[in-house]
Amino acid sequence: IINGLVVEANRLAAVLSETPSKLFCSSPPDGNNTPPSMLRHLTSKIKATGPIPVAEYMREVLTNPVKGYYVRNNMLGPEGDFITSPEISQIFGELIGVWIISEWMGAGQPKQLQLVELGPGKGSLASDVLRVFSQLQSVLGGASVSLHLVEVSPALSLLQAQNLTGNRSQEADAEDDPVYRRGETDAGLPVSWYHRLDDVPAGFSVFVAHEFFDALPIHKFQRTEKGWREVLVDIDPEKPDTLRFVVAPAPTLASTSLVQADETRDHVEVSAEGGVLVQQLARRIIEDGGAALIIDYGHNGTKTDTFRGFKGHQLHDVLASPGSADLTADVDFNYLRRMAGGGVACLGPVTQRTFLKNMGIDTRMQVLLRNCSDPSTRKQLISSYNMLTNPAKMGERFHFFSLLHPSRLAKPQKPEGLKLEKKKSPAPLPVAGFTELKFA
Repeated sequence: IINGLVVEANRLAAVLSETPSKLFCSSPPDGNNTPPSMLRHLTSKIKATGPIPVAEYMREVLTNPVKGYYVRNNMLGPEGDFITSPEISQIFGELIGVWIISEWMGAGQPKQLQLVELGPGKGSLASDVLRVFSQLQSVLGGASVSLHLVEVSPALSLLQAQNLTGNRSQEADAEDDPVYRRGETDAGLPVSWYHRLDDVPAGFSVFVAHEFFDALPIHKFQRTEKGWREVLVDIDPEKPDTLRFVVAPAPTLASTSLVQADETRDHVEVSAEGGVLVQQLARRIIEDGGAALIIDYGHNGTKTDTFRGFKGHQLHDVLASPGSADLTADVDFNYLRRMAGGGVACLGPVTQRTFLKNMGIDTRMQVLLRNCSDPSTRKQLISSYNMLTNPAKMGERFHFFSLLHPSRLAKPQKPEGLKLEKKKSPAPLPVAGFTELKFA
């Protein structure tokens, strides 16, 4: 059903049998006589097919191949619309790198290790992780390590290539090549770029998705006297260049399929694409081994309306000037856990503060401060630590959630019958970040 919903998203509006009935809110006009190209594109689509689901609106605004926000913009950093944890401090990426190696060791140190990052931003996180890999080369031994980046933005893929490979990358010759760019790092580690997770080759992989799931399209649903109805995006009849939210008067495929029968909230957001993606991750972990680490702001199935926009580090009306701002919604980790199924072990979510402290960020900070005499650098280190761990900042806004192969947490089997061999199987390593580690 979920896969069908993703395919059918562009046709959901066709089930409407009458004019939408309830007005939620409107976006202000853009202030120009000629609406921007993305707004023109959306209004043309709505005029042709009727009001569109919020999921389709998000998909068009963010990833339209010509006008999409992620396709056209470099939105990261001080000059962009938001800053992510890897941009704040290298310690964040270093601890993720340690976690990856810990899980590789917990899986029995396979001969292959694929690091797969979904939505790699500028490549800062991958760069910090690879630095840890280089420093712990003696631990990795002869393992074959490779980096695989799933990225839809041409602008960001070029930035990633520059940061990770310098001038040692090139685009694929054939347009239908699933690997659209190849390169290698200074250390000779191969790097590949893909548009889809499905194109990443099979093999033991650790998947990292940092602030990725929050940008996946969501469906929004409102409880009414007639049952659950989907929230749609329509044109304001009194302001032709303005968009508004409306509630569908009749059930849609999404409203009858995505809302749980025992749902108690009055407003629900569901990312069908997020559900499909976590199913893909779970399947690959079951079949090939590995782990997935999802880092995002979210909740455990308790929040309602979290859909919002960001522009210039400020909140922005999600329907105003579509294509000019980032759109995001909190990740429902309870939904991801349900969609992952029983074939994988799920850990978390735990807060970023808890995870980083369990990973030893305090110990790492003490080492850095002890070796740093420059006052301005020390001030920056302390400031970045505070930003990452302070509950009022990123410390409790972001959460860590993991998918693991069930064998990773399996307890050693007790010997049955008469056994001459007294040697016991070793207990599984604790999962770093999700349990407190003791440092000598």
